[in-house]
Amino acid sequence: MSFSTPVGTPTFAFVGTPTFSLAEPGENQRWSTWPATTPTERGPMPRPSWLVTSAAAFDTELGVVKTGKEADVHLIERSVPGEHGVLLAAKRYRGLDNSDFHRSAQYQEGRRLRNTRDMRAMARGSSYGRGVASGRWAFAEFEALCRAFSAGVPVPYPVQVSATEILMEFIGDGRVAAPRLAQSKARGAELDDLFGQVFEIMRSFARAGVAHGDLSAYNLLVHDGRVVVIDLPQLVDIAANPGGLDFLHRDVVNVCAWFTRRGLPREPESFFAELVGELW
Repeated sequence: MSFSTPVGTPTFAFVGTPTFSLAEPGENQRWSTWPATTPTERGPMPRPSWLVTSAAAFDTELGVVKTGKEADVHLIERSVPGEHGVLLAAKRYRGLDNSDFHRSAQYQEGRRLRNTRDMRAMARGSSYGRGVASGRWAFAEFEALCRAFSAGVPVPYPVQVSATEILMEFIGDGRVAAPRLAQSKARGAELDDLFGQVFEIMRSFARAGVAHGDLSAYNLLVHDGRVVVIDLPQLVDIAANPGGLDFLHRDVVNVCAWFTRRGLPREPESFFAELVGELW
């Protein structure tokens, strides 16, 4: 019996020997967590060209960028062995028993949790409930970053969220994070452009019906003259939250007070009134 190839059937030929990477994660490395995330856990489209999405990539820990009240930010490099990679900021929320985020209930007014089991666990303060709450803050910040990025607000591109970890664009030069606005040496009229950028950030939030909720010179980065806002887990829906306007007012007061202290007088009430006008 003989076999012939039917007419029109494609034939395949291999040139050389196919090669496969046998590399395994080393110390302070893990496989990229990108393949394990779902579409809703990934950043908005279109995704930036620098983003590494290969399942063959490793995440390499490079150290701690900063520690905070409720989370620590680590620097990682995501790359395929032998190829150029990308630096990412990994924000990792701690369990609430190791957190100092005392005002969380105020920020969460107007939000709803669909899973009633999770709601009961959070109310009881069980270990499971504390884990749910930490993960909830991570997802809340990721969703806020996606919403802000899509609205054109200058925030780090949100790459993905997984459990209590958010991966996002690293804002800085090399491995050095961009300085906070609070670290600026500028004074007086030198700050005029920076104030204009910060106010446009607040205006963009107001047009979207939200307030940052904790805005200050410490969560505004300045990179190559551009202001980037960070730390958004408490983003407040002004209409749904009974204290929404109070949060917006506090943001304006905090920002104006900082610039005034640095020699650029800014009267908060007029700016607050302007932002309220963007809401309705």
